[in-house]
Amino acid sequence: MKKLILLLVLIATLGKVNAQTSIGESLTNVDFNKWSIEFAGGINKPVQPMRYYTEKVSPYVVDLGARYMFNTKFGLKADLGYNSFQEGKGSEPFDTKYYRFDIQGVSNLGRIMDFETWTNTVGLLLHTGFGAAYFEDKNSSLDDLMINYMLGVTTQIKLSDRLALTADFTTIFNALQEYTYDGAAKNTEKSKGFTGALFNTTLGLTVYLGKNQKHADWIILADREATDLKDRVDELEKMLIDSDKDGVADYLDLEPNTIAGLMVDSKGRAVDNNNNGIPDELERYLTKTYPRATSGDDPISDKESITKFVNGGYVAAYFDFNKSTPTDSSLDGINFVLNYLRNNPSATVEITGYADEIGNSAYNEKLANERADNVKNILTKAKIAPERITVTSGGIDASVDKDSALARKLARRVTFKIKN
Repeated sequence: MKKLILLLVLIATLGKVNAQTSIGESLTNVDFNKWSIEFAGGINKPVQPMRYYTEKVSPYVVDLGARYMFNTKFGLKADLGYNSFQEGKGSEPFDTKYYRFDIQGVSNLGRIMDFETWTNTVGLLLHTGFGAAYFEDKNSSLDDLMINYMLGVTTQIKLSDRLALTADFTTIFNALQEYTYDGAAKNTEKSKGFTGALFNTTLGLTVYLGKNQKHADWIILADREATDLKDRVDELEKMLIDSDKDGVADYLDLEPNTIAGLMVDSKGRAVDNNNNGIPDELERYLTKTYPRATSGDDPISDKESITKFVNGGYVAAYFDFNKSTPTDSSLDGINFVLNYLRNNPSATVEITGYADEIGNSAYNEKLANERADNVKNILTKAKIAPERITVTSGGIDASVDKDSALARKLARRVTFKIKN
């Protein structure tokens, strides 16, 4: 009786721990399957009470169970079992059958013992619980009703996300067992509690059910607070990246490809106080290094440097909202390209027009092309041969924040690409 009371206390404690874990855990990645069906078959050995004897192992055992996991560590299982007992050599013949139904608590020892630190394919389950059993002898009319307690350990080998191979060893104790397992005599120990003992060893398969990829047996959960903190740190690190090394983090940088060394404002844009589309430092450098040719003089030119600056987007023409005519301040940028083409008769230029994201997509595509065409007309009217000019449409520029009116000004532009 004392053993039974201790056992009930243990089961109640297990249930309390389970409830605390399922409610108190702070876990993430909670989308896992919880149901499984288990099939197994094997051998058994009834120990007591017996009058005669079986072989060392007696075929056979069949088990069928359904399991539900509350979380990755604890669950509940309902299962049916069938045992067949037959005599061994030299024993009186008997043919008895044992049927049972049990409700068991399941503990995933593999997760509790952190098996995932060394394997993702081997698991271990502990199961224990109570049930009812029915015993009959095919050679006589006797039958027997009893209650049972069982305790077992199941080793798992994961075959896939839907299937696992199992090997189980279970001990079953019967209380109120009136006859011996061979049906030959009364059980003299019936009134002393769980006197019947039976060992089962089985091999089986577990089939995992559900729409998610993994079952609770195999999924690895992380602490939600730790994961959220890691995600925030990762996001901050990404935000602080400064791709163009201008001192302004990318998430604040409206001009993420500023050439190294140019002075920028707080938004990462190259300073252009006269709003002519050419950064002031670059303009001063070009004016000093590449002055305009005076009458009768050869121009001083560095084709490679100028081409690099122009093709890098630092010389551009800008447009007001829904306009295809360049702003007045953009004429200096166009004039810069014009002078280069005049001084380098073999050079050609490709003009690409862009529009911001506001408005109809088809209309913006057309507007981007009109902007490029208008800049081409300015150059051809300045006597640059049309065959030296190619027009393309860059369409909608989605690289800036469309909710920022200031940022959209950068999108409404025409850029130049010089080919020598």
